[in-house]
Amino acid sequence: MCIVDAQSVKNTDGARDKAYEAGKKVAGLKRHIFVDSPALPPAIAVTTANITDHLGALEAIARNLTGLSAVASLLGDGGFTGQPFAEAVQRSPGAALQVPKRHELHTLAVLA
Repeated sequence: MCIVDAQSVKNTDGARDKAYEAGKKVAGLKRHIFVDSPALPPAIAVTTANITDHLGALEAIARNLTGLSAVASLLGDGGFTGQPFAEAVQRSPGAALQVPKRHELHTLAVLA
């Protein structure tokens, strides 16, 4: 299992590439990071901030297929919704995508 997330960060003045993400009002870069169960990052990609979460994740997958070859399940937040992204994840590393719905996140459940 892997968890995927993206984070927009302000760019330093010396960086060559940067863009503006209107949703978070950040001019800079975006980090797309996959983390597996031992808390190791098998895939990372850094893009300009205007790249969507799912496009950046697909770029990270394409660059790191060997690191993601054993991943059977991928957990992402609302930025990773959509059937085209789920199908691309299923084709490329062969993982099933899980995106919890927002109303499911507000309840406490014990996982056995």
